[in-house]
Amino acid sequence: MIQATGIHKSFGNLEVLKGIDLHIAKQEIVSIVGASGAGKSTLLHIIGTLDRADKGLLSIEGTDVNKLNDKALADFRNKKIGFVFQFHHLLPEFTALENICIPAFIGGTPREEAVNHALQLLDYLNLTERKDHKPSQLSGGEQQRIAVARALINKPAVVLADEPSGNLDSKSAQELHQLFFRLRDEFQQTFVIVTHNPELASMSDRTITIKDGKISL
Repeated sequence: MIQATGIHKSFGNLEVLKGIDLHIAKQEIVSIVGASGAGKSTLLHIIGTLDRADKGLLSIEGTDVNKLNDKALADFRNKKIGFVFQFHHLLPEFTALENICIPAFIGGTPREEAVNHALQLLDYLNLTERKDHKPSQLSGGEQQRIAVARALINKPAVVLADEPSGNLDSKSAQELHQLFFRLRDEFQQTFVIVTHNPELASMSDRTITIKDGKISL
């Protein structure tokens, strides 16, 4: 599914990633842990094609993303990669349903098809009654589940989550963690999760520790 080899990344004189080799299998839930500043989020951004490595190879579902120009890369990202962040980044002026549909609209999905899929996701997440609510009218846990639905709308190859439960109370965090595993089991979804939450890390199929820009063995 994901093959990263020899990933290096520097910001100015600061070398953040110092040669990362990583393989993620389909339908696997992998947690990436480590101290703040170790390079976890930088690696996630490179895997998510939000940033490019200075050196190294990255293949996602057989596509060498380094060979894609910016336009092709943006299209690939929209179709193949879903994102869930610590802060949901829902657009405040749009309803829950509209927020979920945005990546599908960007990808050119016909409106009726996008809305129907979004409604299915809302039903799956037990949020149908909240479809016309703006983000400010939703609880933190509901907002984050809407963000998960938005990540899933284009049926991505992988969902990347950066501290997805870091801004939630313990009950909402536990529900979110359980949702990830349900999505893996029922929809064969692959997840790569950066987390400081030891419970989530322990539940994962595999935990990878990054220390000083390298995978700690």
